[in-house]
Amino acid sequence: MISRRALLAGGAVAAAFGSGCTRKTRDERGRVKLRLWFSLGGRNREVLLEIVRRFHAAQGDVRVEPVYQGDYFESLAKLRTAIAAKAAPALSHVVAEVVPYLARANALEPLESYPGMRDIPFVPALGQAGAFRRGASRPLYGVPLNRSTPLMYCNGELFAREGLRPPTTWAELVSTAKALTRPGERWGHEVPIAWWFWVALVGQAGGEVFDDAGRPTLGGEAGVRALRLWQDLVHREKVMRPPPGRDYDAWNVVNQDFLAGRAAFIWTSTAYIRYLEDNARFPVIAAPLPREVRTSVPTGGTFFVVLREAPEEERAAAAKFLQFFCEPEQAAFLSTRTGYLPITTPAVERMRSEGFFAKHPNDEVAQAQLASVEPWPWEPMLFRIERDIVDPKLEEAVLLDRDAAAVLRDARVRAERPG
Repeated sequence: MISRRALLAGGAVAAAFGSGCTRKTRDERGRVKLRLWFSLGGRNREVLLEIVRRFHAAQGDVRVEPVYQGDYFESLAKLRTAIAAKAAPALSHVVAEVVPYLARANALEPLESYPGMRDIPFVPALGQAGAFRRGASRPLYGVPLNRSTPLMYCNGELFAREGLRPPTTWAELVSTAKALTRPGERWGHEVPIAWWFWVALVGQAGGEVFDDAGRPTLGGEAGVRALRLWQDLVHREKVMRPPPGRDYDAWNVVNQDFLAGRAAFIWTSTAYIRYLEDNARFPVIAAPLPREVRTSVPTGGTFFVVLREAPEEERAAAAKFLQFFCEPEQAAFLSTRTGYLPITTPAVERMRSEGFFAKHPNDEVAQAQLASVEPWPWEPMLFRIERDIVDPKLEEAVLLDRDAAAVLRDARVRAERPG
């Protein structure tokens, strides 16, 4: 991430937009035009656009104009540029770790004053109040959109053939991966070498990546143990393939290896429940991530945010759309069609009463794992530390078998420097 000064400095793009002219806020029929930037593709995009269609059918005062902006990271770069140029949309969504940064940069509109926003019954672990330490004491800046946790997926056919059950501890993870590995044919285990899954391991080892004061400890000894587990699985046990590529390239490799039978069990997002179930030629069995000294998972996905530089009536229109989006029918629709976790308690209750979880036990597993969520710190530099410092170090350490303690010590020194 860049500094507040860099965010708010116009640069060349700001010069292109910053002419001081105001944009039209209403269309030819007098409806408020609500610009929405989004980063969802495939089925997730279709579901979001269907909710927009339903919103249009339910009222005639606001017209949402959704515009796809690339993946999360491409969209964030465009959003920062648009904020600097005072040309940002009224409504966008950003990865959770970015919310504290944008809030400190004074780029976000607090939402409590809009009618009904304070009363939305978010699932505690998925809303701002529970997804961040002391998130309830902050102004409401983020409304959950697509929220997830890491989850373990097992090839039910292979596990049944070998008489195995999903591992519940790190020791069982190693032994199960050994039992299911076939050199040259199949890896026992696979997971993207990425911050999100390492954070899960750190929590399972009893550590936290930030202390209570918000300082980046990177887990201390627990962080080292988490990294060494991956290194041992790859280099000494030889039961785990480090998937090539960064970001979603690596995630896609993991999913494809699982579907093709080249990986017996994987860690990936709850967001892929429906995709894996629909495309696997074998039973897909979801299970909670294993524990070491405790169970622990981080949350992932994005939050809707309203940009404070947008015209007042567009901000009000954004709040109106968010109210509609969080209604049980819409929240349940998003979850049942995609695999993302339902964001409100009424949506969960609706899905349960309609028998959804009984018919979809993998979703029930994902729901139950919310009890193990480890909140993020409200730290403006969280995303910079993740993307610029820790992720590259994890990849280097696993691929080249670098000394885990030295790698994380260097990362911690860099993380402690002012951003």
